[in-house]
Amino acid sequence: MITLAGLTKRYGGTTAVDALDLTISPGRVTGFLGPNGAGKSTTMRMILGLDRPTAGQALVDGRPYADWPVPLAKVGALLDAKALHPRRSARNHLVAMARSNGVPVSRVDEVLRIVGVDEVGGKHAGQFSLGMGQRLGIAGALLGDPEILMFDEPVNGLDPDGVRWVRQLMRSLSAEGRTVFVSSHLMSEMQLTADQLVVIGRGKLIADAPIAEVIAGSSQTTVHVRVPDAAARAALRERLTSEAEQVESTADQLIVSGVPVERVGDLAYELGVRVHELSTKQASLEEAYMELTADSVQYGVAAEVA
Repeated sequence: MITLAGLTKRYGGTTAVDALDLTISPGRVTGFLGPNGAGKSTTMRMILGLDRPTAGQALVDGRPYADWPVPLAKVGALLDAKALHPRRSARNHLVAMARSNGVPVSRVDEVLRIVGVDEVGGKHAGQFSLGMGQRLGIAGALLGDPEILMFDEPVNGLDPDGVRWVRQLMRSLSAEGRTVFVSSHLMSEMQLTADQLVVIGRGKLIADAPIAEVIAGSSQTTVHVRVPDAAARAALRERLTSEAEQVESTADQLIVSGVPVERVGDLAYELGVRVHELSTKQASLEEAYMELTADSVQYGVAAEVA
């Protein structure tokens, strides 16, 4: 478990992380989202003791990361796949990590096989492609067989097969009861992988909720109710208007925002309205995310000038 209590980081007059209170629980994949410059990488670095908080604290199972006698056996992390000696072979890179953390060297060959780079373990790490470097970084994170895993953009440079492999890996690690905390900008992949979402913007917490709840809360998630009778449709629309954020009318249906499908069905029943269709059109995670972070984008693209 990772616990953040009032975690804050300032650089001069700039607040990168602003009083974050979070609990990242085991047994699920927690996605960490936010625009560029939101403070995601800084937060992860403070959890690992690479940056010192200005205020607050980050605890790993109740104590700072640096206080664990064998940190690699507690937390495995991939923050920068290029953080290695380019002239050292992939295997020797992992051997050095293993020996410095008291991990059996036999574990090196095991993780090389897990990530699929065992056949090129003797190759200089600096010659690896971006995707192969990511696999080696994941191998390093797995080396100590840790209870907690943190990944910052782990699918960068991977082909579709590699992306699917990472997704399955995350799911399998969480199914074993481990804590998995992963940052990514790939919304479609996060929608397939994460159970819980943490969204920050300008260093502040915006959302901490199950992914289904985040999507359901989007105004882009709508209920479609098809009512053939015009008078009945008008009566239902009038009733829904008092509860819904928005009710739109098309030829024979109503499109409702801000009211769950169950409530729409109950109201139709109460009014005796005959319904031919009652369905939900879910927003994508990308749509929900863009809505949540609309006021938190620091590095937006200027509108095109005609």
